[in-house]
Amino acid sequence: MAIIDKRIDDYIANAEPFARPILEHLRALVHKSCPDVVETIKWRMPNFEYAGKILCVMAAFKQHCAFGFRLSPFMSDPHGVMENREDKTGMGGFGKIKSMKDLPSGRILGQYIKEAMALTDQGVKKVAKPKTAKELAMPSEFSLLLKKNKAASEHFRNFSPSKKHEYIEWITEAKTDATRQKRMATALEWIAEGKPRNWKYMKK
Repeated sequence: MAIIDKRIDDYIANAEPFARPILEHLRALVHKSCPDVVETIKWRMPNFEYAGKILCVMAAFKQHCAFGFRLSPFMSDPHGVMENREDKTGMGGFGKIKSMKDLPSGRILGQYIKEAMALTDQGVKKVAKPKTAKELAMPSEFSLLLKKNKAASEHFRNFSPSKKHEYIEWITEAKTDATRQKRMATALEWIAEGKPRNWKYMKK
């Protein structure tokens, strides 16, 4: 049995006039295709859940609406209507929806909703991309010191990107020149011994 969230009624009522019929249409289609849908609000947007997982999301902006599926990268898209499966632009899989004409037919959207449900039933999961440390520029002064210390230079070259990042971040975050100089000297000593920045806190 479907669960209605009255907050979505308010969301639609407060949307721009052009957006209201689009949102109402999408909401009705989801309910028609997925009788057990559960409505909720997450990230300040209407979410539709199925079997405890987000099935799809819709949103309204000043000049366009958006609609997308959580598992869009795994969907077959036989009609070629999903413009942006990865949703990197925040527009959802169907691009900027400015009017009903920008949407596929209700029959096609119903097929896509049912496919998303089937993928959810199969236990398909959207794997999060691993976070990578933001690369920092090596301070030129520290680079010169490394070159003069053969042991430190060799160990640093063999360090993983994250270990290099920890040392560079520690040095560049120094508030004063005196602190930076002290940290560079300490870093050289530890690196020459093959020690990572936080070696003191590592389990022996």
